[in-house]
Amino acid sequence: MDVNVILERVKSGAMEIQEAEELLKKLPYEDLGYAKIDHHRKVRQGFEEVIYCQGKEIGHLVGICRRMTEERINVLGTRASEKQAEAVIKELPAFSYEPVSRLLKAEFRKPKAIGKIVVCTGGTADIPVAEEAAGAAEFFGTNVARLYDVGVAGIHRLLKNLDVFVAVNCVIAVAGMEGALPGVVAGLVDVPVIAVPTSVGYGASFGGLSALLTMINSCANGITVVNIDNGYGAGYVATQINRLAVRGYEKNQ
Repeated sequence: MDVNVILERVKSGAMEIQEAEELLKKLPYEDLGYAKIDHHRKVRQGFEEVIYCQGKEIGHLVGICRRMTEERINVLGTRASEKQAEAVIKELPAFSYEPVSRLLKAEFRKPKAIGKIVVCTGGTADIPVAEEAAGAAEFFGTNVARLYDVGVAGIHRLLKNLDVFVAVNCVIAVAGMEGALPGVVAGLVDVPVIAVPTSVGYGASFGGLSALLTMINSCANGITVVNIDNGYGAGYVATQINRLAVRGYEKNQ
């Protein structure tokens, strides 16, 4: 149903506001031919639609970004190449690009940052995935503390920084090789740990499969695992956990 029809029916009294609200949660999306932009995702889920840039034709990516910015929608693109980013920024100067995380973004209404999460890594080679997670969480309004290069090869580095985990609502632990870091962290903290396996490692790590299996089979409690190199997915879920924790705290005050 067209949005104008819904509004006219509400105005005339033929439709209850609650019914209109339910319909509006499903509408609208805009068909560009090569893409269907979900303008109302924030209404349904609390977050704007995110663009997965890898593999997209540059013309298509620019067109999607242009249309979303015309609606003054905050735009986040993940896995953007430098070539893609250059093309978008040339056409749409509101965008900025972070080459380490490969995040491409335009922010018209910066959300107030709430709560706190920690993003930690086993090594410095895991930082690009960790920065994708941290950048996504910050984009959606989460305070993020970073703790990098604290893997189990030198576990004293982690133990010496346990104060970083005080008063946080969630931890994202990013590791490649054997992927042991999330299990160790989960044994030391009282909040959920999101484990992110990375494709960092020698041949027998099988592009991150070894780390993935370690994390899935961890004996530590409170761990959930996302896909290999999926920093964005971890940042999204961590933000949801963080929001629930903040709302719960505020409700009990």
